[in-house]
Amino acid sequence: MAMEFLFGSRSSKTFKPKKNIPEGTHQYDLMKHAAATLGSGNLRNAVALPDGEDLNEWVAVNTVDFFNQINMLYGTITEFCTEDSCAIMSAGPKYEYHWADGQTVKKPIKCSAPKYIDYLMTWVQDQLDDEALFPSKIGVPFPKNFLAFAKTILKRLFRVYAHIYHQHFSEVVRLGEEAHLNTSFKHFIFFVQEFNLIERRELAPLQELIDKLTAKDERQI
Repeated sequence: MAMEFLFGSRSSKTFKPKKNIPEGTHQYDLMKHAAATLGSGNLRNAVALPDGEDLNEWVAVNTVDFFNQINMLYGTITEFCTEDSCAIMSAGPKYEYHWADGQTVKKPIKCSAPKYIDYLMTWVQDQLDDEALFPSKIGVPFPKNFLAFAKTILKRLFRVYAHIYHQHFSEVVRLGEEAHLNTSFKHFIFFVQEFNLIERRELAPLQELIDKLTAKDERQI
């Protein structure tokens, strides 16, 4: 979707397999709409719910897209994110994340960043592949608590951005990926702000950057 707009065919390296939305479905049409509006350059318009569309479906399509974007971004720096260099999953000196999924790992465990991100991306992939949670067939309703699930997924995906910015930004710049990372993160932030999908305190590790990205946009409006 928008990932192709952002990255083109520049790199096919991903951390986990890319999640595809089946052609011929309404979600695929929504995905194409999102990519087209993103191409217009106005991110505030690009994230807004299209007229007459279902909020759950719009959040689902964009959540898949953000998974694919983060998957590709992290895939470019995995060689630098190792058990030695990133022995704990952190976002700067003040923020450390311990893994728990509430199912197989109920008590949060301290682990390295590569392990944490592997657990996280595998967990997200499992949610996206669950037809009961992310239905792709026309007429199959979303569960009543879908937005709560989506909020948890997006909150956790944010942590990968936070880790990349705090611990690997110099490698990102060296690889020439800075513009891709910034565009992807700005899109992500505008989307979660539009629908209040992540609490402000969860965004604290990157609040300064968020203020800068959103202020710049407001000056241009």
